[in-house]
Amino acid sequence: MESSPRPWFCHMSGINNSAGGSLKLPADSSIESREVRVDGCVAHYLKAGSGPPVVMLHGGASDCRDWIETMQALRHSYTLYAPDIVGYGMSDSSQREFYLSDFIEFISGFVRELGLDSQHVLVGHSIGGRIGLEIALRQPELVRRLVLIDTVGFGKLAWWGLWLGATMWGVRQALGKTQPYPRFLKRDGEDKDWMCLDELPSLRVPTLLVWNSRDPYYPVSGALRARELIPEVRLEIFRGYGHAPHVKKRERFNNLLLEYLNHG
Repeated sequence: MESSPRPWFCHMSGINNSAGGSLKLPADSSIESREVRVDGCVAHYLKAGSGPPVVMLHGGASDCRDWIETMQALRHSYTLYAPDIVGYGMSDSSQREFYLSDFIEFISGFVRELGLDSQHVLVGHSIGGRIGLEIALRQPELVRRLVLIDTVGFGKLAWWGLWLGATMWGVRQALGKTQPYPRFLKRDGEDKDWMCLDELPSLRVPTLLVWNSRDPYYPVSGALRARELIPEVRLEIFRGYGHAPHVKKRERFNNLLLEYLNHG
């Protein structure tokens, strides 16, 4: 569906895969690769399954491919949507700098264009979780459940994670390689870590928190604080190192997600 573009979005240009490589889907998965226009830009997404809608948002150094195996696991019970957030994957990426509010508007528009304004589940990892949380805070009547995985906003970025990110950026610069992911912008006065603990007591959506016990970017202490503040919440901590428990321990995560969606 075509609509008037907003000022922050790009003019329509080429679509690429910022993570590198081509999109390869399992032959027997029944996962479809689709596109829809959101405020004048192309949004690429994966769709699979049938049943109540679940929208899954990737993190800040990934794309929709993170969710392929989860879509396969849950497609018999739910309709699953995994968009490439604007600037990522095969969605429009001609603009390379974005504010958090840009991502929120893009995903809100994506949900609206697909007609998912009735209650749906939002699942988000890292920055994707922060986007989903903001939507649930603003429009709780549209979100049935919220699943947040090692999400931005519950604590400051750890020094080790800051060093890892800066090192990777520096290596790509030294090698003359294009930075594969967009740059995050902050407005004057906006918290650099997008902290939102003060808003959590007002969250009216049932929420599942999933966290690695040793996350190098956002320590589990943030999840423990969030658990004390969110009115209706469940916390599951996966033992181990890393920032993506839904990828590193996919079978456990998929089983947990299915159980939570089915029974709460």
